[in-house]
Amino acid sequence: MNKIKLLTFLVVSLVMLNIGLVCFFVFTNKGFEKRMPKEIIIEKLHFDKQQIRLYEAKIEEHQREIRTLNDSINSTKNKLYQLLNTNTINEAKKDSLIQLISKQQNQIENVHFNHYLDIKSICKKAQIADFTNLTTELAQIFSKKPRPRND
Repeated sequence: MNKIKLLTFLVVSLVMLNIGLVCFFVFTNKGFEKRMPKEIIIEKLHFDKQQIRLYEAKIEEHQREIRTLNDSINSTKNKLYQLLNTNTINEAKKDSLIQLISKQQNQIENVHFNHYLDIKSICKKAQIADFTNLTTELAQIFSKKPRPRND
């Protein structure tokens, strides 16, 4: 009889612990929440409403530029891969297209860098230290891989 009470107590304790953990994760969203980079930056830099409006306008401009460059890269890649349909590959044409893709990718990185400068220009003096801290996380924030939260 003593063993049955002990096993019952352990089972009930484990069930309650599991329910508690599920509630914790559901109600706090820790580990499950996927925040957008925009939200993270606004939070970390403590932007006010006016700064948020400026930042959103910069985001739209940035996305438009990146979309145009990505379309250009895709078009150039299509031209490159069309060379595969020929019997003999024109090496000069292939190399030229690959260099063009590289140049376009370089332009994308410059657009990203300038976007970060735009974000910095929105910051007030008191926010520059927060921006400096943010720069160490930028690559992680904008990567497509999920990242653990440090809250």
